[in-house]
Order: sequence, then structure tokens, then C-alpha cells
Amino acid sequence: MPQTEPAADAPGERRTAVGVRAAYDAIARSYDAQLGGELDGKPFDRALLDGFTGLARPGTIADVGCGPGHITRFLAARHAEVIGIDLSPGMIAVARERAPGLAFAVGSMLRLPAAGAAWAGVIALYSIIHLTAGERATACREFARTVRPGGWLLAAFHVDSPEFAIGAVNHLTTWFGESVELDGFFLDPAEVTADLESAGFTVMAEAVRRPLPEIEYPSRRCYVLAQRR
Repeated sequence: MPQTEPAADAPGERRTAVGVRAAYDAIARSYDAQLGGELDGKPFDRALLDGFTGLARPGTIADVGCGPGHITRFLAARHAEVIGIDLSPGMIAVARERAPGLAFAVGSMLRLPAAGAAWAGVIALYSIIHLTAGERATACREFARTVRPGGWLLAAFHVDSPEFAIGAVNHLTTWFGESVELDGFFLDPAEVTADLESAGFTVMAEAVRRPLPEIEYPSRRCYVLAQRR
């Protein structure tokens, strides 16, 4: 995942947050204010996460790309051992403020801060969407390395939208009122499942749903459930 620093703008101009880490640092509190309660309006997501905690028992579930920790908190209410991991120190700071009793760590999914087979499961909801194809393959191998044999992975990502086709790149220059340089990828489910299978997972289920009107960005979303071989 890109880890570039904010660009130096001319005097009097707004600083531009370049890359994933800097962009999410810049919008962390606005993101939390707008999306921190999003699960309340997403029964399908809640059902998948609730079911995942049953599949992963016992052991630690890692919420990779946890952002402000709202999904980590949901999981922790249903599972004894969870950890939230995010590339953005700003996001992790917000997550720790919201849930000081939970475990959070700054880390990249390209080199996860965990030993091999350390986790019973990994949740990666919309956290692979900023990765290039090569980076995504690396992340899938890291998921496979850190999930124990028989453990589980649940990934979600954007497929397409009225503005963007499968495989398109959405280059953001303004986000939550901040100046950023950040790419978001619309992914082909077949390519993601191929990456997971190559990394050592068996894909057990795949679902694509339409967006929820007035609640979320109008993209089709894919959910992939896979088990570590």
C-alpha cells in the first residue's frame, strides 16, 4: 500500500495529503463522524459479521483496515478476542479514543504485524480497494500467512457504479473536504477470488449486492468468504 508523505504546497495553499496513509490521516475525524455508525443501516453487513464470529471461534479476529474501529467494536461485542489494524495513525488514534479497552495497532496489510497462523480470522471490508493488482496479491498472501489453517477471511470491495466500470480507477483529489491524492479501484470479483485461491484460501461463498439508497456510495459491492487451506 502506498505510504507517501503529504506534498509540500506553495505558501497559502492547502496541503495535499498524498497516498493512503496521509489521506486517511487527514480525514480520520470527519470519516468517523459520517461513517462511524454506518452499520446501523446495513443489516446485510451486520448479519455477515455476526455469522463470521461464529465461524472463527475460538481465537483472534483481525479487522484489517479498521479505520475508526466501528467494525472492530461490533465484532468485540460478539467475540472475545479482536484486534483492529490500520495503516493510518490518525484512524488508530480515533479508534482508541472510541474503544480504549480494545487492541488496535498501526500496520500495513502488505506486512501484517503478526506471526504466522496467529489469527482465527481476518475481516477486510473495503480495505483492499486502494491496492494495485500486485499489492493486492501481496496482501492476500499476508492474509494467508497470518490466518491459521482452517481459519476464515471475509473481504468486501466495490465492483462498479454508475460512474465507474469494473476495473476503473477513481482518482480522488478532494475527500471529506480535504485535498488528497488517492486512487480507489473497482475490482473484478473473479480477480480477487483468484488472488485468494493462489494465496492458499478456498473461496466458500461470494455475494454481490446493490447499494442501499441514501445510505452509501451507489456502487455494487462484493463479499467473499474464504477458508484457509
